[in-house]
This record gives sequence, C-alpha cells and structure tokens, in this order.
Amino acid sequence: MNSKRWIALGIAVGLFIFSAIVNVATSLAFGNFSTFSEDLFPTDEEFVETVLEEGDSLDKVVVLDVNGAIMDSGDVSSIFQAPGYDHRAFLRMLDQASEDRSIKGILIRVNSPGGGVVESAEIHDRITEIQEETKKPVYISMGSMAASGGYYIAAPANKIYASPETLTGSLGVIFQSLNYSGLAEKYGVKLETVKSGPYKDIMNPARDMTEDEREILQSMINNSYSGFVKVISEGREIPEDRVREIADGRIYDGRQALELDLIDEFGYWEDAIEGLKTDHDLGDVSVIQYESAYGFSSILTMGVQKMVSSDLEMTSLMKLLSQPNAPRPMYLYQE
Repeated sequence: MNSKRWIALGIAVGLFIFSAIVNVATSLAFGNFSTFSEDLFPTDEEFVETVLEEGDSLDKVVVLDVNGAIMDSGDVSSIFQAPGYDHRAFLRMLDQASEDRSIKGILIRVNSPGGGVVESAEIHDRITEIQEETKKPVYISMGSMAASGGYYIAAPANKIYASPETLTGSLGVIFQSLNYSGLAEKYGVKLETVKSGPYKDIMNPARDMTEDEREILQSMINNSYSGFVKVISEGREIPEDRVREIADGRIYDGRQALELDLIDEFGYWEDAIEGLKTDHDLGDVSVIQYESAYGFSSILTMGVQKMVSSDLEMTSLMKLLSQPNAPRPMYLYQE
C-alpha cells in the first residue's frame, strides 16, 4: 500500500480507539461499565443476535445465510480476504442455533452456485442432526440461485421456498482442470515430472489425460453423484430412479422446480418465515440474525478491504492465490 492508504488505515484505527474511549467514559458516567464490557468482549457466545422482527423475546427463529460459493477457506483468514461465505463460521452458527433452547426454528437463505463436495456434505449432515436431535424445523429460502451444492444443502429441509425466477438444479458433480499442453508446446514450455506411480500426476495440465485416468476419475464422480441422488431422494421423498432422470446437470427455474417437487412453494424469505411460524404453531416469536461478537476485527477487515479493492493488481493477485491448488470434485454450477 502507498502512504495514502497507510494514513487512511491509521485514521480508521484512531477513530475506532476514540469511539471506544468515548463509550467507556459514557458507560462509567451512567454506571453501565459491566454491560459495556460484556458487549465489547463477549465471553459466552461467538455470535450476537440482531433482531429482524420484534416478538416474544423468549422464543426465536434465527435466519442464517449461505451467500456465495460453499468453500472452506480455512480457520485462519487474512484481513485481506474478500468478504463472502465463511464455512467454519456458518457451521458454528448452526451449532449455536442447535444448542440455544430459545431458538424454535431455523431459516437458511441460500444464494449460491454450489461448491465443494465435502463442505456441502458437512452442512447437510449438520442440518439433519439438528432436525433429528432437537426436532427444530429447518426451512430454506432460495435467492436468485441455489444450484448444485446449494440444492444439496437445501434437500433435507422441512420446506423449501423459491421465487419463480430462482435458478436451481444443476444436480450433479463436476471435476475440471485446464489442459494447456498445446499452448506450452507452442511456446516451448515443458513440464518435467518425477513421480512415484503412474497416476501420481493425474490431471497434469501439461499433457492429455489417459483413458485409465479418465476411468479412475469417472468412478469417483459416480460415487459422489450416487450420494447426491440419495440425499435428494431421502430429503424430497422422490424415488431414486426419478431423481436420476432429473439430475442430469441441467438448471431449472423456480416454476420447473415446483413441477418436479424440488421445491414446495413460491415465496421470498419473509414468506418462509411466516410459513415456519404457521406450520409449527410458533406464535409471535422474534426473528433474529447472528452477527460476529468481535466487532473490531470486522470493522478493520472491511476498512482494509475497501482500501485495497481499488487496486486492480492486488485484487487480481489475491483472487488468484485464493483458488484451490488442485482440482477436486465439486457440486458447482458452471456458467
């Protein structure tokens, strides 16, 4: 960063510190320091509640978001990491909602093209555990897109809402890698490989794939696909043969999805909330959302991201470095 960016960062940190000092002084003046310290440094829960709809404070419905590709970027994140879906944080939100007895239902808003096979399975399994162990209903509200892995995590829900224009489907598995052997040959670039076995460099981008390698990968894809079919069949109570007919990788809009029993009703997240309340006799419950309890890192992260976002080279580099370093099976809609 240049000097102007460092100055801007220093100002942002200074303003935060000044704001904290003012809040401490105000709290001391009115005898509420203990409340302030609890708010600033929460000890019991990782996430605090933001009220979306007022209601009975003892009974709540929590709204969680899966917004973006369902990928695990790791437990340790950089302050320069682009904002988006945080897999580990989302799983911890599910855990908190499961353990909190005041939470009577969960609504998950899904706006995602899908993502990793493992990550999608983790969310699916966590949802089914909550349903079986706590009997809390889990509803899904699909946004503009809930495809592939986005549908995988929606399949076990008690009810799925979508708009007629929602893009869903893309039911299946994909495994991709670039093959730049022709380009490398044109420019005289050769990748030298020393390997311990014939398949150690499978999907090497500098050469064509062999038929044996293709069969190995196809077997893996078939296994993941069978698991996807089973999840849809059990979650939506559709025979597996029928699921295989419709799970050919194509996308569907909301109208088609309703005809195929892939969703239950048309509506947006507010409609899903009302349906959840009515279907399960929840009455006048509060509707809340989780947010990180540790505000300083969030504020600092947003400030740094804003400052570096205008630097095209830095943004492009971080995007490149954030990509997976090896191909793997994905429940992902590829545009």
